[in-house]
Amino acid sequence: MDKQELKLSKKLVTSYKKRLEKEILKRSVKLKMPQNKFEEIINNNNELINLKKALQQLETNPQSSN
Repeated sequence: MDKQELKLSKKLVTSYKKRLEKEILKRSVKLKMPQNKFEEIINNNNELINLKKALQQLETNPQSSN
């Protein structure tokens, strides 16, 4: 994976992660959930956890993605 592909991958994963977090927040507000509950949902969401791991892996070991 070259630097440009890596940069694009990071950007896409980060963008998707932010959109997912916003969607959770939006729905939580709509459902009038307490703040600590939607923070818990965000912190325990499997997809968000996997996205965070993917971003960490891209940051720390970009060559392993080849």
